[in-house]
Amino acid sequence: MTTVKNIYDFINSFAPFDTQEEWDNSGHLVGDFRKEVKRVVFSLDCTKEVVGFADDIDADLILTHHPIIFNAVKSVKSDSTLFSLIRADIACISAHTNFDKAQCGINHNLADMLELKDTEQICDGFVVVGSLDEPMSMDDFAELVSQRLDCSGIRYTDTDRIISRVAVGGGACSEFMWEALATADCFVTGDLKYHEMLDASQAGCAVISAGHYETENIPFLKLKDMLEKVFGDVEFVVAPRENPVKTV
Repeated sequence: MTTVKNIYDFINSFAPFDTQEEWDNSGHLVGDFRKEVKRVVFSLDCTKEVVGFADDIDADLILTHHPIIFNAVKSVKSDSTLFSLIRADIACISAHTNFDKAQCGINHNLADMLELKDTEQICDGFVVVGSLDEPMSMDDFAELVSQRLDCSGIRYTDTDRIISRVAVGGGACSEFMWEALATADCFVTGDLKYHEMLDASQAGCAVISAGHYETENIPFLKLKDMLEKVFGDVEFVVAPRENPVKTV
């Protein structure tokens, strides 16, 4: 019999929850540690729709990247996602910054999706740097990123720089931009503000803002493959969820 704790302990073995950032709230957030788990739903976020889906298919656990409880909870109203989760008796584990910087976590998976070679971690694991098989122009590399990450829109700096060494950081990694650019020809991340990209452009640097969801969703779902190899008695299902932020 597999329990919530068994799955928690397995994740903890390669992405220790005590390595999460001080401001984070990863871990076992909702439900009984001893609860038997026969079906798990994967989702980047725990939304009302995801909880409804999990309830419909009689799931026992939702596993997310972004914590359902992040800031202090001062009330739990009947129209809240947290209330729905508790009422449905579904447990929740979130693996956020501990999985970002794990050796098999978000950023290594993102580097694998872009087929980067000879990778190394910098910025305490929040950035992975690697090399392309062949150098390419910024326009061509931006197109490659868009295709591999299934982006509906992508923003990047206009530069003649040839891209060979690439740094990647899924989600919100703008604070590491300059450190990443000190070791790479281009920095690919999820969220960069206009003025951050302007500063990079003025410095002649190549940066790509590919979207928070796009740089984390598929890399997070790679965790499903790892769990399926260990817990043969559990069914793992990906919630049918699209990026809630639309572009035209």
